[in-house]
Amino acid sequence: MKTVTNLFILNLAIADDLFTLVLPINIAEILLHYWPFGVVLCKIILSIDLYNIFSSIFFLTVMSIDRYLVVLATVRSKRMPYRTYRGAKIVSLLVWVLVILIVLPFTIFAGVYMDNMEFKSCGLNFPKPEKLWFKASRIYTLMLGFAIPVSTICILYMLMLYKLRNMRLNSNGKALDKAKKRVTVMVFVVVAVCLFCWTPFHLATIVSLTTDLQETSVVIGISYFITSLSYANSCLNPFLYAFLDDSFRKSFRKMLECRTT
Repeated sequence: MKTVTNLFILNLAIADDLFTLVLPINIAEILLHYWPFGVVLCKIILSIDLYNIFSSIFFLTVMSIDRYLVVLATVRSKRMPYRTYRGAKIVSLLVWVLVILIVLPFTIFAGVYMDNMEFKSCGLNFPKPEKLWFKASRIYTLMLGFAIPVSTICILYMLMLYKLRNMRLNSNGKALDKAKKRVTVMVFVVVAVCLFCWTPFHLATIVSLTTDLQETSVVIGISYFITSLSYANSCLNPFLYAFLDDSFRKSFRKMLECRTT
C-alpha cells in the first residue's frame, strides 16, 4: 500500500475530511443565527474551511502532474528514479506549507463582527475600503483555488491523451488501447466531477464581484445549495481516486480476504 499514488490519495482524503471538522460548527451558527464561539475558534474554523478548498484542488493537481510524468516515462520507455515514496512525502509537505501560506491572510482578517441585524457573526473583517478588500479576496480565491489548478489539470490530461494517441508499441497494441481507455475515463470522471461540484461556487463568486444581489430567501437558499455541492466533491474524491486505481483495489481486496480468513 505504500506507493506514491496511495500517499497522495491519503493526503487528498485528509484534505477532504477537513470539511467534517467545520460542518457541525457551521450548522450550529446557521441554526442559532449568531456566532457564540468566540474569536479564536472563528479564526480556526474559517481557516480549516479554506484549507479544504485549497488543499483538495492542489492535491488533485499534484496527482495529475504525477500521472502525466508516469505516462511520459512510459511513452519514452524510461524509468523514474526520482519518483519515490520519500519524494512524495516531501511534495505533500510542501503542498501543505503552501496551503497554510495562502490561507494565512484569511486567518489574519478572520474575526467576529456585528452584522446588519446586530447579531455576532464570524467572517472576514476587512479594513476600509471593505468592498475593495472583499473583491480582492474573492479574485484571490478564484484564481489560486480554481482557475489556475483546474486549467493545469485539463492541460495535463489533454497532453496525456495526446502522448498516448501518438504512442507506438511494437508488440502490444491491445495494451495501448487499454491505456487510452483508462486515461480517457480518468479524464472524464475527474474533470467532470471537479467542474460539476466547484464551477457553481466560483460562478457565484464572479456574480458577487460583478453584481449587487439582494439577500433574499431564494438567493440564500441557492447559496446554501452551492456550498453543499462543493462539499460533496470532498466526499467523492477519495472514492474516485482510490477505486479507479488498480493497485489500491487489489490491496483493498487482499485486506478484506485476510480479515475474513
